[in-house]
This record gives sequence, C-alpha cells and structure tokens, in this order.
Amino acid sequence: MTGGLALRLLGAAELASVLILFGNLATVHSEAVSGAVGPLHGMIYLAVIVTAVALARGRHRVWLLALIPAIGGLLAERAAKLTPGG
Repeated sequence: MTGGLALRLLGAAELASVLILFGNLATVHSEAVSGAVGPLHGMIYLAVIVTAVALARGRHRVWLLALIPAIGGLLAERAAKLTPGG
C-alpha cells in the first residue's frame, strides 16, 4: 500500500468517524457510541498525522494540513499529490 493510498483511506475513516460522532450528538447522544467511536476517532486522527509526516518528505504543507480535524487527511493526501517532491 502506498503512502498516498494509506492517507486517503485514513482520511476517509477520520471523516466518517467524526460524522458518526456529530450524528450521535445531534440525535440520541448515546454514551456507548461516543465511548466507542471517540477513542477510535482519536487513534485515526493520530494515524493520519503520523502517516502525513512520513509522507511529507520536507513539504511542510502536507503534515500541517493533516492537523486539521475531520478533513485534514484528505487535504494532506491531495497536497502530497500536487506538490513537487513526492
């Protein structure tokens, strides 16, 4: 699996997890859902940042975009594709 594909998959998983959390907050606010998905979202968020740092190769824009919650992984993957050096 390439770094770009990993970042794209992790970014999509991060976005899905935050949408689940917001959906839970807006509807039933189940403690079980937030207790399970919350830590999972945190782990995915950290994995996005670590993957972006590994993929950045000196391009600060890539890993800085990964710091944006929910959509950072997808933005970082796009920046890694579009900026020279990768």
